[in-house]
Amino acid sequence: MLYFQTWKTVLVLGICLVGITFASPNVMPADLRDRLPGWMGQTLNLGLDLQGGVHLLWEVEASEIVINRLEIVEDDVRQQLRNNNIGYTGIGVVDERFQVRIRDLAQLTQAVSLIEELATPVTGVGFAGSVDDIAVSSTDDGLITVVLTEEALDQLVGQAVTQSIEIVRRRIDELGTREPSIQRQGRNRIIVQVPGESDPQRIKDIVGTTAHMEFRMHDASVAIAEALAGSVPPGSEVLPSSDAGEPYVLVRRRALIDGERLVNAQPTFDPQSGEPVVSIRFDTRGAQAFARITRENVGLRFAIVLDDLIITAPVIREAIPSGNAQISGRFTPETANDLAILLRAGALPAPLTVIQERTVGPGLGQDSIDAGQMAAIIGLVLVLLFMIASYGIFGIFANIALFVNLVLIMGALSLLQATLTLPGIAGIILTVGMAVDANVLIFERIREEMRSGKTPINAVDTGYSRAMGTILDANITTLIAAVILFWFGAGPVRGFSVTLGIGIVTSVFTAVTFTRLIVATWLRARRPERLPI
Repeated sequence: MLYFQTWKTVLVLGICLVGITFASPNVMPADLRDRLPGWMGQTLNLGLDLQGGVHLLWEVEASEIVINRLEIVEDDVRQQLRNNNIGYTGIGVVDERFQVRIRDLAQLTQAVSLIEELATPVTGVGFAGSVDDIAVSSTDDGLITVVLTEEALDQLVGQAVTQSIEIVRRRIDELGTREPSIQRQGRNRIIVQVPGESDPQRIKDIVGTTAHMEFRMHDASVAIAEALAGSVPPGSEVLPSSDAGEPYVLVRRRALIDGERLVNAQPTFDPQSGEPVVSIRFDTRGAQAFARITRENVGLRFAIVLDDLIITAPVIREAIPSGNAQISGRFTPETANDLAILLRAGALPAPLTVIQERTVGPGLGQDSIDAGQMAAIIGLVLVLLFMIASYGIFGIFANIALFVNLVLIMGALSLLQATLTLPGIAGIILTVGMAVDANVLIFERIREEMRSGKTPINAVDTGYSRAMGTILDANITTLIAAVILFWFGAGPVRGFSVTLGIGIVTSVFTAVTFTRLIVATWLRARRPERLPI
């Protein structure tokens, strides 16, 4: 046990060197750290409770998802009934259910059968295609009702939440914030934590905007005053405009192109007016459609609609075959940049509503850091003094291993780009006590072997051998608990489990391997007749 081959010695020291390499940027001055290679200059990220920031809890509006799906059903039902010459009335979506009344009761059974054909199987784990996404019912007076099944709603909400998390992540990453925490909570909620952010309203504006952009043609068949009075032509609608000189605009309902065809959006300045604008570029199919639309409607107006608000409604002067366009609308540089971020990240599948908002000031975070540092220093000093008082030079060896253990923890957290929270600091402090626990077991076992009359080398060798099982049992059970906390926990609980898990692995390494290397080197150099333990 005390013989170390050269390659083992090199491996142990190499691991320690790697830990020092990745931990050192955390204590370097910023100017020196900036000159390091990217893979080496990574530092610990402080969580929301340490450096302050914004905590928001969003809820995906499930009702909007239901309505969107039923509106698709409505279009399909219209087509089916018309194709089969079935008269109907009162068609529409009401209270998250689709209804239509059949005029001729003799055609009711046929109509129900046609609508049931529109159902699609719900796919996913546990469904196996055996459950339809809609349920159709009818009454004797000819009223047909269509609702979404519970399985379909769960699937649609789950897909919307997953897609929303990815879009929210892209939007916040575009802001340049560091290590935001975005995770799902429950069935239809999303937690967003942005450390270091001081403007919660901007985060809400960026995240909460659906950002569904459409290009629609202007309807000039009716004056806007008549449309506002109620004379809206079929297939058109009145939408508010961001232009104060034209607060409302009559546009066609049908979108010619939507924002899904955008491949890029960048804030820039108009070369003629110098005003901030947003330059957009379509993909190949979008560019072809945009070229055709502008070619066929020269001299007419078209509207750029973002979340049912008309950003601008310019006149098409000439065909635009390049697929590049420009959005203007009395932007400031910041609002132009925010709009470009929204368009690049894509539209949310459903609106998000803030149901909880919390702002943590940096002062509170600094208080947490100071309290954590004080607790760590007091605990570390007491442990160091206890080890030296109890085990003499062997206690010094254990203390050296303890410092190496802390360095390895910091290096591992920096390498993983983990976010350090207040519970994470608690995990590190707990690890300080656990790190010497293995050494205490080993040293007490060595004392027992010395009392039985064994030589120093035999006592040390036997002490390490017989304490190994106890050390592994104790740390493996704690590691299992840390894994369970990480698997089922969220937020601060996960932060605690990460630091605890890493600390367990590093403390076993330093106690069983690194300390044994120091002791073996000391024994070979000093050859003591009696151990000073």
